[in-house]
This record gives sequence, C-alpha cells and structure tokens, in this order.
Amino acid sequence: MSPLWTGIGRCSPLRRLSRVVGRIKDDDVALVRERARIDEVVSDHVTLRSAGSGSLKGLCPFHDEKSPSFHVTPARGFFHCFGCQEGGDVITFVQKVEGVGFTEAVERLAGRFGVQLRYVDDDSRGPRRDPGQRTRLVEANRIAAQFYQRELDSPDAEPGRQFLSSRGFDRDAAAIFGVGFAPRTGEALLRHLRERGVKDGDAVTAGLVGQSNRGPYDRFRGRLLWPIRELSGDVVGFGARRLFDDDRVDAKYLNTPETPLYKKSHLLYGVDLARKEIARSSQAVVVEGYTDVMACHLAGVKTAVATCGTAFGDDHGRVLRRLLLDHDEFRGEVIFTFDGDEAGQKAALRAFAGDQQFVGQTYVAVEPDGRDPCDLRLAEGDAAVRELIARRVPLYRFVLSSVVSRYDLDRADARVDAVREAARLVASVRDKSKVDAFARELAGMVGADVDDVRAEVRRAGRRGVSPATTRGPSPTGSGEAPVARDVPDPRERRFSIERDVLKLALQHPKPTAEHFAELEFEDFTHPYYRDVFAAIAASGGPAEATVEAVTAAVPGDARSTVSALSVEPLEVSGEPDARLVGAYVVRLRELTALRRIAQVKSRLQRMNPVTETVDYNRLFGELVALESHRRALREEAIGSGI
Repeated sequence: MSPLWTGIGRCSPLRRLSRVVGRIKDDDVALVRERARIDEVVSDHVTLRSAGSGSLKGLCPFHDEKSPSFHVTPARGFFHCFGCQEGGDVITFVQKVEGVGFTEAVERLAGRFGVQLRYVDDDSRGPRRDPGQRTRLVEANRIAAQFYQRELDSPDAEPGRQFLSSRGFDRDAAAIFGVGFAPRTGEALLRHLRERGVKDGDAVTAGLVGQSNRGPYDRFRGRLLWPIRELSGDVVGFGARRLFDDDRVDAKYLNTPETPLYKKSHLLYGVDLARKEIARSSQAVVVEGYTDVMACHLAGVKTAVATCGTAFGDDHGRVLRRLLLDHDEFRGEVIFTFDGDEAGQKAALRAFAGDQQFVGQTYVAVEPDGRDPCDLRLAEGDAAVRELIARRVPLYRFVLSSVVSRYDLDRADARVDAVREAARLVASVRDKSKVDAFARELAGMVGADVDDVRAEVRRAGRRGVSPATTRGPSPTGSGEAPVARDVPDPRERRFSIERDVLKLALQHPKPTAEHFAELEFEDFTHPYYRDVFAAIAASGGPAEATVEAVTAAVPGDARSTVSALSVEPLEVSGEPDARLVGAYVVRLRELTALRRIAQVKSRLQRMNPVTETVDYNRLFGELVALESHRRALREEAIGSGI
C-alpha cells in the first residue's frame, strides 16, 4: 500500500448507547435552555446580520419571503418572525426547523452543548415514543462514517484509492471530505455497529443496514463513500459509488434511502464546509457531483455544493436563500455548473423554472468543451476551475441561447419557431419585471423585431404554456427548426401561393412547363410541397410528370397531398394560360426574395459592424442586391396583374 494512504482517521472506542424511557428532568431542560446559544443554533440554518439594539435578522426558515422579517435576540434567547408570526425559544426553533418533538429537540441540544440529561418515569403522562431516536441515529451515522474512512486504508480498498487518485485527490483531500470505503463482505459494518452498542433496529432506521429474510446486511458493499452532512455537520447519510464490475447493483451511485434524518430534497452535499463562505461572499456554486464539490473546494471555490442524487429543487433553493441572506436589500448570486450535453441543458431548464425564488441573479458556468469542474481541475489545474466560475453568464441568457441554437436562424420560418419556443420560457417567468428585459434580449439573439417578440411573449402568457412543454431539438439533429410533417391546411394563407403553383403544375402542365423551370427547391417552405416540387422536377417537369408518377415518388405521408392538389379547383376565372402561370411563379419567387432579405437582415442584426467589418459590409452589399431583385419581381408581378 502506498504511504500516501496510511493512517487515515483511526477512531477510538465509543461509549455504548443505552435506550432510556422517561421524561427529561425539568432542571436539565432549563440547563439546556441556558447553555444553548440561540444565535449559534439558528445560524446553522439562517445567515443572520445585525439589526441593531442587540437583535439579529435573517430570512425566515418557516416561510418564503423577499425581505428579512425573522429576528433573534441572543440576550433573551428568543426568536420571532414578523411575517409568519412563528416564535419561541431555542428548543422551539429546533422542533420546528428539524420537524422533531420536544424530547428529541432537547436531546439534540444537550448533546451539542454538553448537558448530561437525566430521565424520570412519569406514567401519568401516558405513553411516549422512544426518546433519543435522533441522537442514536446521528451517533450510528457518525460511527459508520469513521468506520468507512478507516477502511479506505485497507487492502481491499485499493480500487477506491486508485479512483480518487485518477480524479486528482490524495490522502489529505480524502480526509478533508471524510471519503471512505465499504467492505465487500456484507456484514462488516453491521458487526462494527453492534460492537459499538448500536442496535440493529436503529441501524436499519438510519439506512445503514438493510433487512432481508436471511437477516440484516450492510446496505453499502464494495463502494467508495462520501458522508453527507447537515448544516450542523452531523452525518445523516452517504453517497456511494460503484467500483467493482461484479457489483450486484447496476447503479453507478447509490444514496441512503429516506430516513428520519436523510431527506434528499433538503440536503446539499458540502454545505457544512461551504456555509460560512456562502454567507461571507453572498455566493453559492451548485455543481453536479461529489467529486466536483471536492475539486471546487480544493481549487479555492469554497462555496460549492451539490444535490444528493436528485435534481436541484425548491427546497434546496430555500436552504441557499437563507444562507445567502438573499433579499431585496442584499442580493446574493447562485451559480450553476452543468455538463455541456443535452442532459445539462435539461438541468438548466429545470433550474430556470425555479429561478424566480431567488431575488439575486442566477448564473451558469459551463466549460465550452463540456468538462465538469473535476475534469477541468485534473487537466488544467486549480486556476482553470476558478476561471470557469468567473466566466459565468446569466442563467436566462444561457437557457434562451440553448433554445435558439437549435434553429437555423438564416431561415425565416426557423426564426419564427425559435421565437415561439423561447417566448414560452420568457412568459413563464414569475417575476414579471424581468419579462420585458428577457424579451429584448431574445429579439437580439434571434435577429427579430422586439415588438414582434413582445407580442409572442404575450400570446404565450395568455396560453399559459409551461416551459416543460417546450420542444426539443429536431429528431435529425440537424440544428434546423423542427418542422412538423402535418398535412398542409388549404386555408393556411402563408402557403397559398405554393399550393396554387403546384395545382397548376399537376392540373395544367402545358402552360406551366415554361415558368416552372424558373422555380427552385427553396421557393417551397412546407415540407410536403417541397416533396411534390422535387418529384415533379425529377420526372422532367410538369409536361412529363403524371399524377401517378409524382404520387409514387413522394414519401408515403405526402401522397394524400398529391391527390388533393390534382383535384382541388383553382380560384381563377377561365382556363389558366402561360401569362397567369407566370404571374403566380413571379409572386412565389418574390416571397422567396423577401425571406432571403429577412435572413440577411437578421444576420446583420446579430453582427458587430466594428469587429466584423468585412463580413458586415459583404452582407450589406448582398442585402442591397436582394432588395433590387425583389423590386424587379414586384414590378413584374404588378405588370402581370397579380
């Protein structure tokens, strides 16, 4: 074994826990109230700042609020929220914030502040639940954490040590974060807990031991473990990574199941180490894994935390807001790091949905090549991790850019679809004061008129569309706008000229043949009409193409469209001639020119004429030429009477 890994955390024998039943003596309860500093206890959950006259204030942990109305008076030992009217002493606070009864609250405070409790039987009070459960479960987790940490020195843990080394973590790093190893035998922890006086029932309740028909067994076997702590520093659960190929559990990561202590929706890995720095700097960095937390802290980003096997949710946000003291007068910032892949973009979308619970700004820090903080530190060092966080961009901008990037913004229909999808996100923002700013930024991203974007946002708001209903990228992954292959509606005006030209080609091929040659594939925007045009052109043009041949050449879902186009009447008087066909073709080409003009204008709007002078001037020249071409087509169309 490498000397790098010798001597981690040997624990001394612990006293045997005894099960007691009875009421805590009143004198001991009074002593707990006297010794337990309420400001110290509250600060585990809420960042407090001076409110003057010996009072402290922060954001209430019992209800959501934008301005701090939760006050603590250390000299008197009381708290009170002027928003929700919750109040009481230090015991009451622990009861409410931890969701425990009076006895457990007293026991927890007694253990923390060194008060030896005495119990008396009092049958007149009726049956009581077993007192001290929380204390015993916390103790069981503490014993397990020390056991696992010691086992990381064992020969069987070599794969775990190799994994840590491969991720850039040495013995000291493992010790800082309490990383451990669960033996593969299946009963090593169980035996150790029994030796330390932990009853099997408590070990099962704590999630350390499982129960089967053959008896209890270690829940974690042959895995690398990270202890998960509450704000107070108490270990309440573990995250475990698979190491061996023959592990009977396929999941790469396992977590402690929900227990009286372990509530994954409320827990953030690393928060015990990060809480003071979060309060000091008013910044929290949310990463995606345990090793990312380690990498960030070791690189100097000491505000990093991670969720424990679940997505970042509202309860996690409330924990951070209390630590950040995030309110109207003092705004913090939350920085999310996501992988650059599709899963990372979905995570960003979920984070955006909960963004409005924060008063301060939310950001995203993503390495362009998709590396997470751990990979980045391993490849480029600590400074690269700090630089990643420093390059953060606003979350809303990242999410809107991710949506817009799925579309080919050089196409008019794609820009319309991009605005429609992104408008759903903008309309879902709960803080309506931000909507107009988001709409203006979206207009700049897409190269669209800001009033058009505002109108689309208003329409999306009236429809009440949730961001969860937005579309993903096209199935082909082409980056173009996802176009539905729906049968075209004859009444849809934006496709009416396309439809009429194809009806002329199929129903009146002779007068259409000459002008049909002037058309291009790009003149048709509906996918079915493009299919029909391509089939007619491939058959030699209208004069050669038969309805049967065109029907056979188009995809199956477009064949009914060929049938409709071949029989649907044209709304014209008399028999169509070459002049009428020419007028329709000119109008269709004019619409194509208008689309191309809009594409160039959009690209110009997204360019910087100072830093991209050559390309900007080239595009501007192209715009002038297109405008001239469009005017010529318009004059021709007017001359044709259409």
